[in-house]
Amino acid sequence: MIDKKYFKTKDYCKVKFNLDVDAKKVEILGLNGEWKKGVAMAKKKDGSFTVDVNLPKDSEHEFKYLVDKKHWINDPETATTLNVFGTSNSVLSI
Repeated sequence: MIDKKYFKTKDYCKVKFNLDVDAKKVEILGLNGEWKKGVAMAKKKDGSFTVDVNLPKDSEHEFKYLVDKKHWINDPETATTLNVFGTSNSVLSI
């Protein structure tokens, strides 16, 4: 699940990513075009993962979750687009 919180006086949107997956570690890659350095998600007591990220308003981001440094998954609730590797990425519009 992805929640967006817009601020009238800010040029960014606070985006809360939540992912329920059986894993030890989850990162988000691709936000702001950054595919080499991921954003680590924190594991909650219920076993799900979460992180808050500030993203620029009026922007679009392709991203994927990297689970345990070996499995790439898309967000189950967002649209997807084909990438240059013949697979798909999640798409988030702010």
